[in-house]
Amino acid sequence: MNRTGTVDFLSIAAFTAFMVLALQTLSYAKPATEPDSLKFEQEINSYILKDLGTSEVLMSKNTGKRVQPASLTKILTTIIAIESGKLGDIVEIPKVVTNVEPAKAGFDAGEKIRLVDLVKASMVRSSNDAAFAIAIYLGGSVKGFARIMNRRAREIGMAHSHFTNPAGYDRAPYAGHYSTANDLLLLTEYAIGNEIFNRIAALDSISFYEQKTKKRYSLKSSNKLLEKYQYAVGIKTGYTMKAGRCLIARAKKADRDVVLILLDAGEKRWELAERMFEKAFAVGGHDRVLYHTTNQQSIKPLMLMGNELQ
Repeated sequence: MNRTGTVDFLSIAAFTAFMVLALQTLSYAKPATEPDSLKFEQEINSYILKDLGTSEVLMSKNTGKRVQPASLTKILTTIIAIESGKLGDIVEIPKVVTNVEPAKAGFDAGEKIRLVDLVKASMVRSSNDAAFAIAIYLGGSVKGFARIMNRRAREIGMAHSHFTNPAGYDRAPYAGHYSTANDLLLLTEYAIGNEIFNRIAALDSISFYEQKTKKRYSLKSSNKLLEKYQYAVGIKTGYTMKAGRCLIARAKKADRDVVLILLDAGEKRWELAERMFEKAFAVGGHDRVLYHTTNQQSIKPLMLMGNELQ
């Protein structure tokens, strides 16, 4: 009040304006998630787009957020199998793996399949029965293989990931299976340093035989980007109800080599990935170096014959 006992309305109005401004400042001072540097209209849970030639991250969102990686998990399963030095081994399919949920190659219990063909089925068609057969053969059990996965992930530098199975299931009994975009990028960069991995990841279809009966398996890639986008060279798709539609993709154009981690991206992930790659390829003016693979495995590289690794 002023001297006459009346209310000073100008003071009240000023105080009210100050409080509104303060509340707005507090509400926007600390966003709940990392901002979307791409600003697409689609809601994307998490992504990262990196130029391998310059090691420059071009676009990103929520790269440290814990997510379910779905079948992107099979990249780790594949690289462990490649580095085992046992790709030529013959694996007898256990009955337990024939009961996994789709997608699967459809193996029958007791069939004998080369480990390299299981790897191809797991990566190219995202066959869960193949991934579980790999795990049981190399780890003795799914839990045993999960221990190998987590140890290898730590060695690669994936400090914010935990794996419970080789295929990417994220519900009981395989709850607690998670990663981040940053960790998946580390895994992808490590994997593409391996030439055998690159050959498998780039296949759009595979064909192989059961070793006893010579029954033929022919499987088409789940990665539709390979047929939709001329610069795509792999790598892996993923989907569960919790994870949503996921994709790790690599594209090359002229001297550009770009990798994309796309998590929970909605139904238009193929179109979205193409747009992101094109946006990346439009960025220029940086000195680049060629991304070279390294011989991480001690085994002799397998030769690519036609559409099969022989």
